[in-house]
Amino acid sequence: MPERPYLLVLYYSRGGATREMATQIARGAAKETAFDVRIRCVPPVSADHEATQPAIPAEGDVYASVDDLAGCSGLALGSPTRFGNMAAPLKYFLDQTGALWQAGTLTDKPFVVFTSTSSLHGGQESTLLSMALPLIHHGMIYLGIPYQSDGLLAGTQSGGTPYGASHWSGAHSSRVPDDNEKRLARILGERLARVAHQLAQEPGND
Repeated sequence: MPERPYLLVLYYSRGGATREMATQIARGAAKETAFDVRIRCVPPVSADHEATQPAIPAEGDVYASVDDLAGCSGLALGSPTRFGNMAAPLKYFLDQTGALWQAGTLTDKPFVVFTSTSSLHGGQESTLLSMALPLIHHGMIYLGIPYQSDGLLAGTQSGGTPYGASHWSGAHSSRVPDDNEKRLARILGERLARVAHQLAQEPGND
């Protein structure tokens, strides 16, 4: 039996906030029944060259492989902010995708990005754009959040940007996503799934 097409929600999370955003993105994407939704994470990296992680994490979502990325019909990519940039583990994973770039495997597939940061001015938008850059080089199609999405984006006082979904976790990462942040994340997931489905229906893509 052939494998059903799927959307990939791929993230790195240290304290759990980005993982919660990934869950909300996946909930939105799952409304489009044409696709399965896979949630995957990446392991941390270490300055100690001998440090290793188990092949399967003790808890949480399983680690992604490059094959997971190659086979997806659309991608949601998430990371906490690190000085206005994506976290090193996610960058490390993306740096292994040169063969996909060379083959054009991801060309014309849609993607969205999401993040969490401990301060309102911690670089949410620059982090989102940092994740978008390598995917644009892969030829993927960048989808943001339209301002017309339920009117939430223009009035948010925490996370939420036109470049992607975001969450303000607070100085001690104890603030959970509020209703607006979660709704915007689900809207972004819905848009990813809807556009991926539309692209799949175009002539030559069946």
